Amino acid sequence: MKLSHILGAATVALCLYSTPILAQDAAIEAMQEYMMFSEYEAGIILPQQIDQAVFETALFVDTRDAEQFDAATIPGSINIEWREVLDRIDEIPEDRMTVLFCNTGSLSAQAAFALRVAGRTNVVVLQTGFAGWEKDAAYKP
Repeated sequence: MKLSHILGAATVALCLYSTPILAQDAAIEAMQEYMMFSEYEAGIILPQQIDQAVFETALFVDTRDAEQFDAATIPGSINIEWREVLDRIDEIPEDRMTVLFCNTGSLSAQAAFALRVAGRTNVVVLQTGFAGWEKDAAYKP
């Protein structure tokens, strides 16, 4: 084998190895930037804040699985499972508030974080989730 072939193979191997590291660094940098400049209350909404005006203008996204969505949800919600939000980001508008929720707020918080790092600043998590909405929402149609 020629030296040029060995060097070429080594260069390709090095490029393939370093690409994921560079992508990981970019993702970490984006998350750090988001976290450094977010206010403590940014990205959440309480059930008590969901009055008729919010209800009628926001998009509600149920991030639970289809079975839970079919059993019960906030009226007018669409279903995008929390793991799919980045794959289906085009279904999430940029021009109005989007409220993500699950049962308690933990999975939807992960989905909202991913969307906010991806640049969707209009996305909020329903604190206490669907259970909290059923119990404490200021408006229920």
